[in-house]
Amino acid sequence: MHKNDNIIAIKSKNFAIRIIRLYQHLVNEQHEYVLSKQLLRCGTSIGANVKEGIRGQSKADFGAKMNIALKEASECEYWLELLYETEILSESEFNSIIIDCRELIKLLTSIVKTTFANKNN
Repeated sequence: MHKNDNIIAIKSKNFAIRIIRLYQHLVNEQHEYVLSKQLLRCGTSIGANVKEGIRGQSKADFGAKMNIALKEASECEYWLELLYETEILSESEFNSIIIDCRELIKLLTSIVKTTFANKNN
């Protein structure tokens, strides 16, 4: 197990909750259904993969799930940028959540690099 498991599990779950609330806002207030659904899927998938990775059967399994979570976080960043650049999200809404998304990307990148750098140990 990686020493940052707890922090990444907590942060990814909190992020998923924010994504669910943002999805509800986008659907109910903005009547945006397509991009918001993509965002909902990848934004909630991050924490699910982290949780699954923590319970992984091996270090390789853990690393693979963290790598999937990283890919999902990167996809989430893309959808958030699109929503902002098309003015569906306001600047304040975007700035509020993109910081959390990019923090997850940094944490997951570090976890993946560390896991695969030490795979022979």
